[in-house]
Amino acid sequence: MSQVHDADVDLELPTDETDDADLEHGSIFFVGTATVILEYAGFTILTDPNFLHSGDHVHLGYGITSRRRTDPALEIEELPSIDFVLLSHYHGDHFDRVVEAKLDKGLPIVTTPHAAEKLAEKGFHETYPLETWEECRLQKGTARLTITATPGRHGPPVVSKGLPPVMGSMLEFRSDEIAPEEPPLIRLYVSGDTLVYDALEEIPERYPEIDLALLHLGGTRILGVLLTMDAKQGVEAVDLIDAETSIPIHYNDYEVFRSPLSNFKAAVEKAGLEDRVAYLEHGESYEFEPSSNRG
Repeated sequence: MSQVHDADVDLELPTDETDDADLEHGSIFFVGTATVILEYAGFTILTDPNFLHSGDHVHLGYGITSRRRTDPALEIEELPSIDFVLLSHYHGDHFDRVVEAKLDKGLPIVTTPHAAEKLAEKGFHETYPLETWEECRLQKGTARLTITATPGRHGPPVVSKGLPPVMGSMLEFRSDEIAPEEPPLIRLYVSGDTLVYDALEEIPERYPEIDLALLHLGGTRILGVLLTMDAKQGVEAVDLIDAETSIPIHYNDYEVFRSPLSNFKAAVEKAGLEDRVAYLEHGESYEFEPSSNRG
């Protein structure tokens, strides 16, 4: 069986006999905030790790803090073996002090150049920084994953300049058993903490068939300024990205989140998009499988 040449891979992950490269089934476990554990094709991926507890405060810069309202669905010590972290940006509710203290410093992290610099200061040097539309190619056994950084803007233009740069991510899973020109088995989009703006329109143009989308909602407001998608923008994103299934995350965990999930559900129903959205509570999993026309 042919393998991707090392020159075509940015990160080759170790495998052992217990690794299960199941191409037929995958799952998304919702820990809380923007933290999920994604398992598919033998990869186990942790996104935007946030393991603070209810009552803990997170620092968001400029002396602004926010209190967490929820507990994570599991503790950081309870994580399964993680292959790498996908980090949308360097903010305290996406990479917190618990994570800085307890996460393995040698764990690979795919993120923005800004976050990579900040992480290096904390002792995390195994980073793979991506500018918008750049790719990181990973291999684990016969399974391949391409991560492409997509546009993101954490607030209006003037405000976003004072916030950490953010990226969305497109994850495309393939197998060496399938010809490279064939569509990916699964194409999954993670929005990151972005608002809906013109640059996002290029995403569905480049990727006309998206299976799953994880949308960071919450309607985060600081000093009255909207910094993440609220219910109205969330529905716009469902329609724009046009994934087969969109799943809202990052919606109720902090006091700065001002647009509750109930508002988004009502907006989805009003727009007639109920069949395009699935909902997860903390601690729940969404099971998925490749479309029958893939591969």
